[in-house]
Amino acid sequence: MASFICIPMLEDRLKLAQWLSPAFPIGGFGYSQGLETPMSTGVVATAAEVERWVRDVLRHGAGGMDAVFVARAHAGDDPALLSDWAMAYASCAERATELTDQGRAFGQLMTAMTGAPFDSWPYPVAVGLAARSLNLPRVEVLALFLHGVAAQMVSAATRFLPLGQSEAQALLMRLAPLIAELAEQAERRSLDDIFTFTPGADLAGMQHETLEIRIFRT
Repeated sequence: MASFICIPMLEDRLKLAQWLSPAFPIGGFGYSQGLETPMSTGVVATAAEVERWVRDVLRHGAGGMDAVFVARAHAGDDPALLSDWAMAYASCAERATELTDQGRAFGQLMTAMTGAPFDSWPYPVAVGLAARSLNLPRVEVLALFLHGVAAQMVSAATRFLPLGQSEAQALLMRLAPLIAELAEQAERRSLDDIFTFTPGADLAGMQHETLEIRIFRT
């Protein structure tokens, strides 16, 4: 039996994978989303503790919230309104820097690659707007976005802790069911459904601003 592949959709999937890859030069490797603080104090020191932290950020914190902004931008909501909401929910100065700097770099790259002007928006809003040009299900966009968020934190932990590459990859693989679940939830949520409750992570982000020795920008 012959197999049929939708080439345009496959090409769009490859584009999205490129945009959300750790190799995409928006500076993601320089951010830990506040994770450097608990790692430097020993609060997060093992693979199990890293996994617990990442799961909480995805389910209850900035990761899950940002996925809603991606979803709403992809659905066609006003990007200016979404940007205002995203910045209003930034828990500290470094979180705001992470949103704006990565978003600006993403927009500059999109302009350079496509030749079409792409305005500067907070990172999740920028991703959602760019993904509108792709013939992909919204839930797939959200899943890959959330995977990128998780991979960024796990990468930071791999470089900071004695966390081996195999252990880090196994951790990411265990997160797959949660990421799929959260992508489906984010697709259905409105701005009124946005919430975060990760006081430990928020405080860690604030404390990171005053760390004497820092490897990561946030």
